[in-house]
Amino acid sequence: MALPSVWSAMHAAVLVISAVGLLSVSLVAAGQDPGSVIPAESRPCVDCHAFEFMQRALQDLKKTAYNLDTR
Repeated sequence: MALPSVWSAMHAAVLVISAVGLLSVSLVAAGQDPGSVIPAESRPCVDCHAFEFMQRALQDLKKTAYNLDTR
């Protein structure tokens, strides 16, 4: 008996989350001015971000390995 109410509650939750998501996307799109785009020359490339992320991850791994070795 409880199963249909669980399914209806789940469907309602999915609908509410979808509606909130669509509203937030439309609000974000409406809030951006067409002239406020940052030119590509001043933005770092995706590869640079990935490289920096990998460098930080490698440093964290080195610190973790050193801490494990010293224990």
